[in-house]
Amino acid sequence: MIRVASIAVFLVLYFLIGIPAWGVLWIVGKFDEEKKQRMALSMVQGGFRCILKLCSATKTTVIGRERIPRDQAVLYVGNHRSFFDILIIYTLVPDLTGFVAKKEMEKIPFLSTWMKLVNCLFLDRDDMKQGLKMVLDGINKLKSGISICIFPEGTRNSGKDETELMPFKEGSLKMAEKAGCLIIPVAMNHNSAIFEDQAPKVKPVHTVIEFGEPIDPKALSKEERKFLGAYTREQITEMLKKNQALVTQRSR
Repeated sequence: MIRVASIAVFLVLYFLIGIPAWGVLWIVGKFDEEKKQRMALSMVQGGFRCILKLCSATKTTVIGRERIPRDQAVLYVGNHRSFFDILIIYTLVPDLTGFVAKKEMEKIPFLSTWMKLVNCLFLDRDDMKQGLKMVLDGINKLKSGISICIFPEGTRNSGKDETELMPFKEGSLKMAEKAGCLIIPVAMNHNSAIFEDQAPKVKPVHTVIEFGEPIDPKALSKEERKFLGAYTREQITEMLKKNQALVTQRSR
């Protein structure tokens, strides 16, 4: 519980310090919008790294980071089992990246402001019209050079076997096809062991994250493009199964 309390105190202080920081970012944005976004990204990444250190969950094996293109926006597609998924991915992305989050998070004071500063998108899962608008907004961001990260299972997967993924929602992956960008499949092992498996406690664990080989929708067959979500899900599942051995070895 000490780790949970430490994280809570850090978040309160971070949000309080963030209030004057918003003013600085607003002024910078008046002259250079991209610089403002990069400053916000750096601040959020720094905050996430501090949280990971506080909960002693920084023992993460990273595989395939070199596969991420540095000269173009991409669509990161990952499995989702933990609140810490976003923290771990976000400390590793090399450039401007927004996340797709549920609409309810837009109502959370302070947090939603930071999310908007780093190009996050909010999805209303009960409104198809708003869902389509979110996809269009994502396509525009990708075309403008801002990467997007999505979890196409639609919610956190609480199944016992982390290699058993829920079906991917195909619509969200259309962003990559319409924007003409690459998909980076992301497989994360053992993240739920940080918090969800023994909530409300946080414990140090060994996790693994792998950035897979980029998927170019244009290079796929017509059938594979039609079911792009299922195709990407298969790639992630294969990485999850392969990397379970790494978690087991480090946990001994």
